[in-house]
Amino acid sequence: MAKSLDTLRLSIPNCVVGSQPQPSATEVAKLRARFADYVRKHNLKSTAQRDVIIEQFLRSSGHVSIEDLLAKVRKRAPKVGYATVYRTMKLLTDSGLAAARQFGDGQTRYEVMSDEHAHHDHLICVQCGLILEFENDRIEQLQDEMADRLGGFKLVRHKLELYGLCPKAAGQKNGYCPNESS
Repeated sequence: MAKSLDTLRLSIPNCVVGSQPQPSATEVAKLRARFADYVRKHNLKSTAQRDVIIEQFLRSSGHVSIEDLLAKVRKRAPKVGYATVYRTMKLLTDSGLAAARQFGDGQTRYEVMSDEHAHHDHLICVQCGLILEFENDRIEQLQDEMADRLGGFKLVRHKLELYGLCPKAAGQKNGYCPNESS
């Protein structure tokens, strides 16, 4: 029988599996201050619409598309347009507070880049769209070792995205899809 996400979290040694948690209020305040510094240093103006978008994004968890973010923002500010969200996400990415991610389905998703949210890798179901984040010290060590063996490279950044089928999409009997419990 397939394992639940909670069981996976407990059963893989030296590995953390899950989804990006919502940043704490303290972390959101720090991120807002970092963005205010960025705006000041780049002589940009602050707008009420941009502030609503930034607040909503910084309080989000997981991987958010512009369309999803726009829908949430419009609940608070109905006149905000797609282009405003797009430009704000570009600013957040340029400032280092957001990371744009492509998971092979043609849609860009963004995740908050905070001090609380360390480097992680992704496991993506190509059928249902489930995105799991994981950290594994052994995988990180192997990547460093391979880079060193292949000419003495010193890694400065990387991303690992594994694409496959969740147990249900793979047709396993009683297959479980963690995406259905969210």
